[in-house]
Amino acid sequence: MVEANLVSACELVCVQQCSDMEESSDLYDVYGTSGPLPRSEEDLDNVECLRRKIKYFFMNPCEKYHARGRKPWKLILQIIKIAIITIQLVSFGLSNQMVVTFKEENLMTFKHLFLKNYVDGVKDTYAVYRQDDVYDHIDYIIEQYGRLHNITVGNHEYQKDGAFYTPLSLCQEFYRNGNIYPGNETLDIDAQVKTECLKVYPMYHPSLQQALSHFELHFKRMLSVKITFVLKAINLQTVRHRELPDCYDFTVTIIFNNQVHSGRIKVDLENDVDINECRELKVTGASARNIYLTVLFDCLIIITCIASFTLCTRSVISGIQLQFEYTLYCRVYCSKMVSMSDKLEFVNGWYILIIISDTLTIIGSILKITIQTKVSTNYDVCSIFLGTGTMFVWIGVLRYMGFFRKYNILILTLRAAFPNVIRFICCAGIIYLSYCFCGWIVLGPYHEKFRTLNTVSECLFSLVNGDDMFPTFENMKQKSSLVWIFSRVYLYTFVSLFIYMILSLFITIITDTYDTIKQQQESGLPTSELQKFLSVCKDLPNSGVYRLHKNNRCFFNCCISRCRSRRERLTSEA
Repeated sequence: MVEANLVSACELVCVQQCSDMEESSDLYDVYGTSGPLPRSEEDLDNVECLRRKIKYFFMNPCEKYHARGRKPWKLILQIIKIAIITIQLVSFGLSNQMVVTFKEENLMTFKHLFLKNYVDGVKDTYAVYRQDDVYDHIDYIIEQYGRLHNITVGNHEYQKDGAFYTPLSLCQEFYRNGNIYPGNETLDIDAQVKTECLKVYPMYHPSLQQALSHFELHFKRMLSVKITFVLKAINLQTVRHRELPDCYDFTVTIIFNNQVHSGRIKVDLENDVDINECRELKVTGASARNIYLTVLFDCLIIITCIASFTLCTRSVISGIQLQFEYTLYCRVYCSKMVSMSDKLEFVNGWYILIIISDTLTIIGSILKITIQTKVSTNYDVCSIFLGTGTMFVWIGVLRYMGFFRKYNILILTLRAAFPNVIRFICCAGIIYLSYCFCGWIVLGPYHEKFRTLNTVSECLFSLVNGDDMFPTFENMKQKSSLVWIFSRVYLYTFVSLFIYMILSLFITIITDTYDTIKQQQESGLPTSELQKFLSVCKDLPNSGVYRLHKNNRCFFNCCISRCRSRRERLTSEA
């Protein structure tokens, strides 16, 4: 309450002072700035102090070192962080690559072992069309599963529940009741889906007839048949890298999909992987010490990121406080509001980017530690956090490149063009979505690249970049002359509109912004009120005037003290 009254009293004093100053001449009319400025010696010193503080805030680390003798700890910390985070990412990437390779090759192995007559690259065409073929394929799967020890070249093993092997699960999904007579065009069916599951022990009964002699498939009502079993394996790739191996549980599901009831039953094999810590390990040349060293290295990265996060957060807070002082100066002595662009100058976007990257890296490092200690096995989530965090860290290097006039043209152009680019993309995106919806609904039944909204968007984006032009035009099936003509009009108008007009306008926006920034750099004239305010200060960083004094917040404290004295004088007069 006291602070609110203090600020309100301060504003009254400031308004009165500004009105008194309007009659005085402008002593600091630089580059066209106008407005009353403080005329007393104390006010001039305070404004000059504020100007130096703001100029020091925008200095690069080398200039700050010459100005106050402070070592660039944030710069040193960022260089160290880039090095150790990159090492962490490379190490995790190599480990993750071994995991992904092991998963993919096991999936391919299971397809060749359990899918009859499977050939690589026939995923979309692998199907059965006769009832006998369905029974033969199911019998083949059960037989291959029972003979796994004799046929596999890997280290696969059955899962055990205590001393017994776990069974293979055979589930059939079908409509509960149904009388279907296509010849009479009559149908009487219950839409309720019923599931029947049976347990099979192929190790003891290696064929379908021996295990389930009365098993029958209801083809007319059948929706799907799922065969599920679990196999165990150990990834020995890590042994060569002197790491302890992981134990894997592969939940294999083979699906006979008959939901379309077109006479074509698609067959697919899915593999769900669960990574566990092996119970007993005895590996010569690899010990848990390597894991502990890796965990300690991850902890070092977490500590480094926390330190970077703290320093950057403090800098952001300092910038916001300095923005408040500058805004107060403009309102008190110039009777004008600070523009939003000048306010955003005090909020360093690079610090925000570093804070985000530190947060992502800390989370990713914690997930990596849980993976190393076998508490969690979510490699994908950890990869997203570590990869995005490392990307932002390397992008942050551009901040230090921007301190050199010949290298900061890219950063200045991107920052200046960003608002116009966003507005342009919003308008162009509406047209893009309209083409996506139209192509999906009209061309989807006749063109495989327009079957889903996702594939439509990918196809159109490729066309904008000039890729896949001829196949997109050529693969249109001529089953309907009207649709074929529409496809030609659709594709020609899209290519003409986006490549020749929208893309050209987008490049023009970037080019115009680049020319404007280049002219501003060549002229050297300030372009904003904040730059005009700072242009008055000609003190060099090594001049010694930037050294800290006892009263760092000279302008803000002076204004508050003046408000207090003004309030005391009004009280005594009353």
